[in-house]
Amino acid sequence: MVYDKIDNIEIYKGLSPDIYEALKFLQNATPSTPTGVIQLNPRVKAIVSEYETKAVNENGYEAHKRYIDIQALLEGEEMIACQPIEWLQETKPYSEECDAAFYAADEVLPQPSFLRLRPSFFAILYPQDGHMPQLSIITPTKVKKVVIKVAVP
Repeated sequence: MVYDKIDNIEIYKGLSPDIYEALKFLQNATPSTPTGVIQLNPRVKAIVSEYETKAVNENGYEAHKRYIDIQALLEGEEMIACQPIEWLQETKPYSEECDAAFYAADEVLPQPSFLRLRPSFFAILYPQDGHMPQLSIITPTKVKKVVIKVAVP
């Protein structure tokens, strides 16, 4: 997992050309970026959406196998809870169709790490990073978000 400011993307240039292309897209995205899917290259797509954050994400944690998630907000704020998937209990098995498995936290284990996502910050979430996005900080808030899917090499 990586959590940083968009201003620091040059640090991540060496991770992969696809991740760097995704971060460059985020650097230029604005609240006026249209919602929908934007194909950046055959291995990278950006999904821009709008929704209201919530106190509880009923889906629980999610993790992906085929894609790395890069998440950033264009408007609003939200929290993302994060835990390694080996600390979580699978509630819905992996689906090839949606590239996701869903999990619940084991109540005995430590509390999750929380990322406060707001404009100018991003999170890179790898297949081993269980994450629960769309959480409200205090009260539900409308957000505009970009999730970039980068194919795992």
